[in-house]
Amino acid sequence: MATNKKTNNTNQDFKSYTKKFWKLFIYGMGAIVLFFLFASWGLFGSMPSFEDLENPDSNLATEVISSDGVVIGKYFQTNRSQLKYSDLPKNLVDALVATEDERFYEHSGIDGRGTLRAALSLGTNGGASTLTQQLAKQLFHGEGSKFLPFRIVQKAKEWIIAIRLERQYTKNEILAMYCNVYDFGNYAVGVSSAAHTYFSKTPKQLTVDESAILVGMFKNSGLYNPVRNPVGVKNRRNVVLAQMEKAKMISSAEKERLQALPITLHFKLESHREGMATYFREYLRDYMKKWAETNKKADGSDYDIYKDGLKIHTTIDSRMQLHAEEAVAAHMANLQEEFFIQSKTNKNAPFVNISEKETNRILMQAMKASNRWYVMKSMDKSEDEIIESFNKKTKMTVFTWKGEKDTLMTPMDSIRYYKHFLQAGLMAMEPQTGNIKAWVGGINYKYFQYDHVAQGARQVGSTFKPFVYATAIEQLNMSPCDSIIDAPFTIPVGRHHVTATWTPRNSNNTYLGMVTLKKALASSINTVSAKLIDKVGPEAVIKLTHKLGVKTDIPAQPSIALGAVDITVEEMVAAYSTFANQGVYNKPQFLSRIEDKSGVVIYEPIPESHDVLNKDIAFAVVKLLEGVVEGGSGSRLRSTYGGNGDHRWTGYPYSLTNPIAGKTGTTQNQSDGWFMGMVPNLVTGVWVGCEDRSARFKSITYGQGATAALPVWGYFMKLCYQDPELKVSKKPFDRPANLSIKVDCYQAPKIKDTTAVIQDTDEFEF
Repeated sequence: MATNKKTNNTNQDFKSYTKKFWKLFIYGMGAIVLFFLFASWGLFGSMPSFEDLENPDSNLATEVISSDGVVIGKYFQTNRSQLKYSDLPKNLVDALVATEDERFYEHSGIDGRGTLRAALSLGTNGGASTLTQQLAKQLFHGEGSKFLPFRIVQKAKEWIIAIRLERQYTKNEILAMYCNVYDFGNYAVGVSSAAHTYFSKTPKQLTVDESAILVGMFKNSGLYNPVRNPVGVKNRRNVVLAQMEKAKMISSAEKERLQALPITLHFKLESHREGMATYFREYLRDYMKKWAETNKKADGSDYDIYKDGLKIHTTIDSRMQLHAEEAVAAHMANLQEEFFIQSKTNKNAPFVNISEKETNRILMQAMKASNRWYVMKSMDKSEDEIIESFNKKTKMTVFTWKGEKDTLMTPMDSIRYYKHFLQAGLMAMEPQTGNIKAWVGGINYKYFQYDHVAQGARQVGSTFKPFVYATAIEQLNMSPCDSIIDAPFTIPVGRHHVTATWTPRNSNNTYLGMVTLKKALASSINTVSAKLIDKVGPEAVIKLTHKLGVKTDIPAQPSIALGAVDITVEEMVAAYSTFANQGVYNKPQFLSRIEDKSGVVIYEPIPESHDVLNKDIAFAVVKLLEGVVEGGSGSRLRSTYGGNGDHRWTGYPYSLTNPIAGKTGTTQNQSDGWFMGMVPNLVTGVWVGCEDRSARFKSITYGQGATAALPVWGYFMKLCYQDPELKVSKKPFDRPANLSIKVDCYQAPKIKDTTAVIQDTDEFEF
């Protein structure tokens, strides 16, 4: 009996324990289910909605894209670019899956085997986060709390989001999203930015070992940064390669070969102040700020160019832009060397023929406009204290054409040093469309932010004369072959609003007598331009010039015939393009369309154009401008002989034999040098000069447009012609049918080539 009683007690105890176990199990499971339900309902903190999962806030950089599909710049707070799965190289995808989540294609967001392994080993045998969980953390939570209870809640939310992501997206889309959101350091977020920053490549161009380096950084981009820790990065890369071999993605021999390779970088930090088309990108940035004020999202909110991942498709051609930047850099470095040589004998360099008082005024103005002055003023320093600091030597890095240089000088000396630098502006445009193809606003945006294409209007000298000739041909029914007398000429007081007798003279003080209009423009004869504006009146010339797109307020004085007018490079190129486009003006166009981050077009500009001249008159002006290149100051584009200053004609001899229309311009005292050059499908304007008009060459040899600006155009065109994909025309300008104006003038046969000694003679004097 005692035995049976003992057995019964044992059975009752077992049943009691079993009942308690199942009760505890059920309650526990219920608690876990409720825990996950509460987490999914957002009771432990907000959870992403369906819309959030569809459109995660990924803080994308806006990309500036050239007409040939190259990303030439970005606007960003976080440098992140969106990639599709098809943009990723297979070797990077293989490396990522092999290293971070070997069962990625098998699970549905949570790796059960990995979770069990991690739980049993208490995390000592690796974590269990899948790529999808890591994506959930990156997109919606970040690193989160290290406090264990909060961390458990965080992990639960990651699981829920991961499952939702797996339902919402394909495996390939998840991989692409993960590659888009990871921060690789050095302002590079996402594989696209990382590939450009560390290797100067697109993702598709990455080699296996380069992909392994980036995948290795997914573990800890701060620790495995190839710039700061090349040894650690190499070790981590080799681990990734070993994982790829283990997954049979590469062979053992290939693994050993790749592991032996050194870490090779082409590191280039992406910056707003560096890279291609910096001046254009800054102009575009300002435009986009204004655009965003009048163009809203569908929900009425504002676009943010730093976060919304817009794709701004521009008309700039990246190849032509690089050619333009190379041409400007090559010639300006060459010409600058001459400027420094000549400055050594000038005690007031770089200024010429100005008083000490005027020099001090210029330097003081620059001092007060400097960042140093602004910072010290904000520190409540007195003017005397600030000025004193400008005369104390300090360490600084300065710009030179041979690279940045560390030196010791006073801030005031640095101001005078930078005043020495010749600046430049270049713009190239298709006359038939108005599409701007190249834009170089200066010599180095990091050190000189002023844009000499759209921002800086300068006196245009004799490049204004074609507007006078065009008015005369239209108003007086003249032709390039009509003759006019080159002789001393005076406009008396009272005529055309002249307040003092005006007697323009030719730059060389000589007169040729009877000349054709074509010869007069080719030789840039001042008296002929003065006579023509006297016949038509300044008002008629101003009216035509404004129709050509020039917005400058032009004084109704006959002196404008010689170029006493400030105009931007952009406006001059548009005006000359009207002649090349058979008299039709096209407003310069730099945008083709803007897309949102999903590729939906949200804006397309409407081209603006209007008729200015009939085809015959426009063609007559083109023929006049061809005469400048055939026998005037632009003839060195044809010549193979040297002349004064030929060692500064960068890229010479140009030996261009195709039809070219152009005009040089040199303002009074050689403060500004211009060249406007045209072929049938490309018009390019170049300006060269110092920031201050009193900083200049002493003589016309180097200060004239034919030496200062024309070589940039010649070098640029040579590069364009060497690039057949650009299809820059070498054909003649289209001749209108039934041309009513005589343009083919008789020319006496040449005895010998005299182009070697032709000087630019189109500077004006009053």
